[in-house]
Amino acid sequence: MSEAVSLRCVVLTINNRRTAAQDDAGDLLVQRLQAAGHQLLRRAIVSENMYQVRRVLSDCIADEAVQVVLTSGGTGFAATNAVPEAVRPLLDQEVPGFGELFRQLSFADIGSSALQARSMAGIANNTLIFCLPGSPGACALAWDGILAEQLDSRHQPCNFASRFRPR
Repeated sequence: MSEAVSLRCVVLTINNRRTAAQDDAGDLLVQRLQAAGHQLLRRAIVSENMYQVRRVLSDCIADEAVQVVLTSGGTGFAATNAVPEAVRPLLDQEVPGFGELFRQLSFADIGSSALQARSMAGIANNTLIFCLPGSPGACALAWDGILAEQLDSRHQPCNFASRFRPR
């Protein structure tokens, strides 16, 4: 088995009220990605403003060092939740199966409330972007049920990390 590829990641929390001290979902994502051998390049809290989200995400997409962006928050149906609307225009390709699989896992966990999870993923300028709900439980579910394997270059038969494997 080949060695795992360590991916360079950014964690963004989309929220108007959280501070770094209150960012449990961001803490969980950082802990999980580092435990999996990936690198945290930066972490930020971004206002729930569609244009601020696009600005920060565009900077990540343009930065060749960034391979993965994990966002938490802003994916529900509250009036201020506009992450999917902010992210979709920036994508070169959406990964529709990510949202579908996440909602399937969520349904087993929280029942019909899974309908309100507008989680999504895509690729822009060879940067993988995963948009997750803001709760630590939802982030753990996404990491444990999808991201841990899909960001592991050794996972077979396929994974997203393999696009970064040295050739």
